[in-house]
Amino acid sequence: MKIFIAQQNYHIGNFDKNVDKIINAIEVAKQANAELIVFSEMSICGYPSKDFLDFRDFIDKCFESIEKIKKVADTIGVIVGAPDRNPVKEGKDLFNAAFFIYQNEVKSIAHKTCLPTYDVFDENRYFEPAFTWNVIEFKQKRIALTVCEDIWNLGDNPLYRICPMDILMEQHPDVMINISASPFDYTHADDRRATIKANVLKYKIPLIYCNAVGSQTEIIFDGVSLCFDKNANLCHELSQFNEEIKEVILLDDGTFETSIIRAADEVVDFLSEPERFMPELNISQVYDAIILGIKDYFSKMGFTKAIIGSSGGIDSAVTIGLACEALGKENVRAILMPSEFSTSHSVSDAEQLSKNLGNPYDIIPIKKIFDSFIEELHPVFKDLPFDIAEENIQSRTRGNLLMAIANKFGYILLNTSNKSELATGYGTLYGDMAGGIGVLGDCYKLQVYELAMYINRKNEIIPQNIITKAPSAELRPNQKDTDSLPPYEILDEILYQYIERVQGPQEIKAMGFDAQLVDRILKMVNRNEYKRNQFCPIIRISPKAFGSGRRMPIVGNYLD
Repeated sequence: MKIFIAQQNYHIGNFDKNVDKIINAIEVAKQANAELIVFSEMSICGYPSKDFLDFRDFIDKCFESIEKIKKVADTIGVIVGAPDRNPVKEGKDLFNAAFFIYQNEVKSIAHKTCLPTYDVFDENRYFEPAFTWNVIEFKQKRIALTVCEDIWNLGDNPLYRICPMDILMEQHPDVMINISASPFDYTHADDRRATIKANVLKYKIPLIYCNAVGSQTEIIFDGVSLCFDKNANLCHELSQFNEEIKEVILLDDGTFETSIIRAADEVVDFLSEPERFMPELNISQVYDAIILGIKDYFSKMGFTKAIIGSSGGIDSAVTIGLACEALGKENVRAILMPSEFSTSHSVSDAEQLSKNLGNPYDIIPIKKIFDSFIEELHPVFKDLPFDIAEENIQSRTRGNLLMAIANKFGYILLNTSNKSELATGYGTLYGDMAGGIGVLGDCYKLQVYELAMYINRKNEIIPQNIITKAPSAELRPNQKDTDSLPPYEILDEILYQYIERVQGPQEIKAMGFDAQLVDRILKMVNRNEYKRNQFCPIIRISPKAFGSGRRMPIVGNYLD
């Protein structure tokens, strides 16, 4: 059977564009005499559609889209993802569904059984789990059609009570097809391959897996659609972070008409997050994911130009480098805003960075603005000593200038805060925490340095002095990050254990870290939830990002 896998980038709620993309792929497959084409989870409306799913009009447009697709699904079978209405009064009103369309009609609908409600997923909010399971008979093949999480309920501690493939196997299918919207993180690609391999080893039939690609605000879908033969050999693997339509030929013996990419024993088994922080881990994938995140955020929002505060520090330098790659150097405007506390090399380093990249930049000193604030506030501040209030005035002045230029010229402000800073509250609300999207908000400081070195892998783009000098906010004389925070080599490891690995204080202390330091850092993390709650969306690259995937109470008193 000749099958096409359509790994595509959809735009949530953009039904016309999504349907055109789907129909164009169907036409390509038909011209190649394909018998079946497979699209990803919720391909009709985009995933995750969130509370759009509550609108009757939104669901009506999904069904109108399916009607358009039915008209071209004549000589070819088409599998697409979309919400389906639940005819039963009890339970949620919708299913997360895979529609099988052939001969201009919907022949079968498979409903998702395992509804993830953890991390960035919230499917129990919208969907009812399946209560019927049936194979689809097509061209002398019996297809077990499932949706994303339905093939992840494996292992000794399954998350769900029902495993749909166990039920479908009673009907003797010949092939498994899974349509998915599985997000990227820097540990996930190997786990995904291992999960599909584990299904094949368990059920002894081939599996075709179609994953979404593209960024939806903070969530990155990386594609890497896969085909495993009945012997658990990896036979096809589509590209990462790119759209691709791939032809595969499934033979009657459960193998594919192709060379094996990786034999079963070469496919990595399940991996958990590393026990210790590895900032260099899959840094090229992190780089590509952030580039895609920036590109799609701008294109899907209808913006083309970015503005960034350029301090001469590592975070802004890496952000500018990433933005120039994603948007084009001419579309990234850097604003240098030195104060009386800025070192001369900070300005020269920032200038050299923009000269290396070729992006436009402006220099707007903030001393006069800062002095006017201090003068106007003197009747209130009186002669109280210089402290964090004056530091934050500088940061908020810069935020105001950046937003003023953004408003005037239609830019989006890219935020440069990293995960180490956001975790500990080392940032100023309405100042350096302003922005439309957080580019580095899921990258610890040490990962930012790794990204800098990756950007410089061929030639020096980020000046070496930016990479080697001690990081500083430069909001008071001779300030260093280490005045307020422990060294990042220690801080990032402790944060990683607490945030990604969900280790408690005693477990972290048992790893050899100073007890008082651990208590201090965890207290900082929990006390600064209110700041993160007001932060912009963050491009997610880790297994546990701040935002929708990590939900903590603001007024809690745990470890405080």
